Amino acid sequence: MSLNPYVEISGSGPNLVLLHGWGLHGGIWQTVLPLLEQHFTVHNIDLPGFGRSAVYNGDYDLSYLVDSVNQVLPQQCYLMGWSLGGLVATAVAKKHPNKVKKLITVASSPRFIAAEDWPYGMDPLVLKSFMEYLSDDFEGTLIKFLSIQTMGSKTQKQDVAQLKNTVFIHGLPAKKALTGGLQILQDTNLLEDLANLSTPLLRIYGKLDTLVPVKSAKLVSDIVPESASMIFNQSGHAPFLSESENFTNTVAEFLLQIVPCIRSRVLEKL
Repeated sequence: MSLNPYVEISGSGPNLVLLHGWGLHGGIWQTVLPLLEQHFTVHNIDLPGFGRSAVYNGDYDLSYLVDSVNQVLPQQCYLMGWSLGGLVATAVAKKHPNKVKKLITVASSPRFIAAEDWPYGMDPLVLKSFMEYLSDDFEGTLIKFLSIQTMGSKTQKQDVAQLKNTVFIHGLPAKKALTGGLQILQDTNLLEDLANLSTPLLRIYGKLDTLVPVKSAKLVSDIVPESASMIFNQSGHAPFLSESENFTNTVAEFLLQIVPCIRSRVLEKL
C-alpha cells in the first residue's frame, strides 16, 4: 500500500490523532480544533477516499483503514475516533498498543448493527437501504444520513448546517469509500477486541443519539469495566458540535489528568 492518508498537523504538546466518521473528513473537528490545539499537537487525518486522501484499488475494509492510519500514526500518541472513526481507532489501538497511549471513542460502538445478542444498534434494514440509495442519489443519500446524525440534538439546525458546509468542501467522497465504509459498519464486531484491549479507554456518548443509543454504554461497560464513560445530555451523534467546550474539557481531563479551567466534569463509570 503506497498511498498514505492526508494529515493536517497543528498545535503544540503531546500528539493527539483525530479520526472522523463516515461520509466526512477531518474538517468536521473544526469547532473543537482551536481548543484542542492549546493542549496537543493535533494530527487530523482524512481517512482514505474522504477529504484530501486518495483511495487505492484493493479491498476497502477495516484492515485497510487500520493499516492506512498506522502509516501516519506518530509514536506514543493519543487517539480519538468518532463514529466509524471510533471503530478504526479501536482496531488501531488493539493492533498497535505500543503506539497508542490512550484511546477515546466518540458516539461509537464496537458493533453498530442490532442483533439478538446486541439490541442497541442500528436496524440492519435501514443501513441496507442507504447502501442501495447511494447508487441512485449519491449526494442526497449522503446528506440524509448526515442529517440523521444530528437528530435529537438541542442544536440540530446548527449541527446540520455545519455538516452540510463541511462535507463537500474538498469535493465528493469516493464512492468506494462510502460503500466500503457502510459495509464496515454493517460487518464489524469488535466486542472481543474491546474485552482484550490494554489501552486506557474513554467512551463519549450523546444522550440523544439515535445511531448509537446511549443504552449500549452499559453493555460496553460490562465488557470493559475499567474504561470510563461520559454522557453529554444535550447532544446527539456529534457532541463535539453541540457541546464543544465541555467536550474539549473532558478530552483534556482524561488524556492529561488536568482540571479544565472553565468547568470540571467527573468521568463516570456506568
